Amino acid sequence: MPHLASAKKRLKQNIIRNTRNKAYKSALKTQIKKFLGLLNAQNTQAAEEELRLTVKKIDKSVAKGILCKNNASRKKSRLTKKLNQIKTGAQQKS
Repeated sequence: MPHLASAKKRLKQNIIRNTRNKAYKSALKTQIKKFLGLLNAQNTQAAEEELRLTVKKIDKSVAKGILCKNNASRKKSRLTKKLNQIKTGAQQKS
């Protein structure tokens, strides 16, 4: 337990930031799972819209300092790649 006033304040700030970041990361993971669920259902139209929202959420998390820029770029790239694979697979079947 901290004794100095500044250390006590720092502890409180860390707890608040930790819970905020945890909540935002959880929401981001939920958004990604929602997108992947639409991909598994082969619903490409809805998946495209969901990808747009997912990318927006990923970009916001970078702005807030929750994700690293390269980590976010890798996530966006992989999700887009999955969508494109599903779309090309659907076009070849038609």
